[in-house]
Amino acid sequence: MILSFNPVVVTDKNIICAGRDPGPDEEKAIKKARAIILPQGCRQSLYDMATRCCRHVFPNYDTRFGYPGKIGQINLFKKLNLPHPKTITFSSLKEFHDKTGPLNDVSLFAIPFVFKFDWGGEGDNVFLINSKKSLDKILKKAERYEQTGQHGFLIQEFIPCANQSLRVVCIDQKRIAYWRMQTDPDQFIAAKSKGAVINKDNAPAKQKAGIKLIDMLCKKTGINLAGIDILFPQTQKKNAPLLLEINYFFGRSGLGGSERFYELLNREVRNWINRLN
Repeated sequence: MILSFNPVVVTDKNIICAGRDPGPDEEKAIKKARAIILPQGCRQSLYDMATRCCRHVFPNYDTRFGYPGKIGQINLFKKLNLPHPKTITFSSLKEFHDKTGPLNDVSLFAIPFVFKFDWGGEGDNVFLINSKKSLDKILKKAERYEQTGQHGFLIQEFIPCANQSLRVVCIDQKRIAYWRMQTDPDQFIAAKSKGAVINKDNAPAKQKAGIKLIDMLCKKTGINLAGIDILFPQTQKKNAPLLLEINYFFGRSGLGGSERFYELLNREVRNWINRLN
């Protein structure tokens, strides 16, 4: 029996477990399943139960839950020795002040540099720091976040990349690459939600290099459902991609919309099932 918790992937048995932790009925069904399909938004409790009780689970979210947030992803890239922008992570404002001193000396990176909170996607909670004043402003924002229990941020070297990033969507063994190109000169984030446009034809050699890097990441981690963002520094003549971040939830406009994504997901899930032992 193939069991699906994903409402858009219909299999032998479907269960909706959205917005709640799994219970005894879900565990009973999981133990009977040959393979399990989970939704993108599954809770860790469901993922842990599925992987504990069944050998075959899609998607593989080991890295999503094992290396959570932007800080976790940077730690993953470092552990795997994969290329990414130079980054320093901080678990709290206290750690930041301890490392940089009372004057917030962040000369480790030349201004401008990028400040990212540990959470958020599609360009949210990402800021370009181009002065001491802008840094002080964002640190006050971090202080307000910490008062609500939200901790952690990182600072990262700014990579001049002509305001464009390459996204590679991984669905099982399928790779779909497209550029997100920012046309607003006052906006440094190349995200569709920030006004970037989609281009599927630009720089095919760089696309090939980016997909090669993603294949390496997926081989090392087992990631098989994610939208992964890559930067290409303008200062390098060679196609030298840098991993930026992994999006386990990702926009679908670059794939042709939600219906197209559902078609791709169903097809690739069937391919994954057909390869099972």
